Amino acid sequence: MRIIKVNAIPSTNDFAKQYYNDNSSFESVCIAARFQTKGKGQRGAVWNVTPGKNLTFSLLYPKVKVTVNHHFLLNAVVSLAVIKVLDRFNVPKLSVKWPNDIMSVNFKMCGILIENILKQTDIAASVIGIGLNVNQDDFGNLKQASSMKLQTGNEFDLDEVLNNILKELVGRLELLSEEKETLILEEYASLMFKKDVVSTFQWPNGEYFSGIIRGVTTSGLLNVEVEDSVYKTFDLKEVKLMY
Repeated sequence: MRIIKVNAIPSTNDFAKQYYNDNSSFESVCIAARFQTKGKGQRGAVWNVTPGKNLTFSLLYPKVKVTVNHHFLLNAVVSLAVIKVLDRFNVPKLSVKWPNDIMSVNFKMCGILIENILKQTDIAASVIGIGLNVNQDDFGNLKQASSMKLQTGNEFDLDEVLNNILKELVGRLELLSEEKETLILEEYASLMFKKDVVSTFQWPNGEYFSGIIRGVTTSGLLNVEVEDSVYKTFDLKEVKLMY
């Protein structure tokens, strides 16, 4: 795999998409930045990190073996790959906060943003953006943020962590198929943050309600028990899970 390292860049995801437009045939390529000036997250959030302390990178992966209707499998597989690697580095109590924020205990340490390049119903390529807090030890007013260093007390080699994630991720993507959907989603559900406990959710209008996460649908909708044996499903724009 080709790895392109840059000092500063607006967005590794945007760079990866431009790379795809300029190259009609390519193998997987990773763009890793020491610092992103306009890093993107879910819901339009900005991913802010201290330069040189963390990992901000995007993997451009061609010819994903799932169709658009099963795109959530990508989210699940990427989340599971990151958790697997962090577990190897002894990061405690890992989980995935739907749809794909990686948590340690009650703290967020990794955000994932996947943007698919489509050709009809096929995914021609996926841009998998990952921002992982590694050695940063001060997040100011971001009380819910943490890092591998804060959670373990150890300093990490950024290249070692990056290479481990890329190896695990590509290995899982190569084996990805829609036939394995049930197994993948069951593994994902087993690691969901606040699964099977009463949690607080927020509507777009700011109001709150309580419910219990029971898993996800095949399309990635959040499955919530809102009353005894009464279930509702929500997409990312409909509801926000509170910490």
